Amino acid sequence: MVRYIAITLLALLGTLTGCVNSDDSHSNGDKDDQTSEGTSTHTVNGSIRVKAGEKKDDLSTVNGSIHIDDNAVVAGAQTVNGSITLGAHTTAQSLTTVNGSITLSDGANVAHSISAVNGRLTLHAGADVGGTLTNVNGQILLQGAHVGGGIKTVGGDIDIGSNSRVEGGILVKKERTQIFWFFQWNSSDTPRIVIGPGSVVQGDLHFERRVLLYVSDSATIGPVIGATAVKFAGETPPG
Repeated sequence: MVRYIAITLLALLGTLTGCVNSDDSHSNGDKDDQTSEGTSTHTVNGSIRVKAGEKKDDLSTVNGSIHIDDNAVVAGAQTVNGSITLGAHTTAQSLTTVNGSITLSDGANVAHSISAVNGRLTLHAGADVGGTLTNVNGQILLQGAHVGGGIKTVGGDIDIGSNSRVEGGILVKKERTQIFWFFQWNSSDTPRIVIGPGSVVQGDLHFERRVLLYVSDSATIGPVIGATAVKFAGETPPG
């Protein structure tokens, strides 16, 4: 039953890509239920670690984190309760979590999408995502990184750091759409969107709910729909 629920939630996240950070308390390292099929690894309770330079197929767990060390290559990584971390210059096809953060270290590459429900998404210098970066709640932070398929959120703050590049625009959706009804989630906070110095956002910046939008005077952006951009000088906006 637990595995069925997990599969259902992960399938839902796939639809999010198309249209609370975890403390990893369940990541107890218990590998008694871990199974391997070829170079794939699947478990219910326990974390998964891929060593530096290794090549693996799909990785999945329900209660546990996934850590992929430097220069490793994996097909995909999925968890329900747990974080996903890619080391420097790692390569993956896609990453998905429900409750947990996702972090890409320097130069890491994800060919397709990254998605979460409740989780912070962090891309460090030189990280590259070919598809969409999506979450419902949690900060999205780019530090000199690239996203090729746009950024989507409902309640998360977005910080497009200095010299980052986003193609496909930004979409902040209105709260409590039907697809999220079962989470009973509602946020009274106003998302803060910052486009930093030297950054480029190609495509529409579309806001279906109230946001605070700050754009560096040295950034380049597409059309803004549903918000008024406040220009700022220097590295960060006021406040």
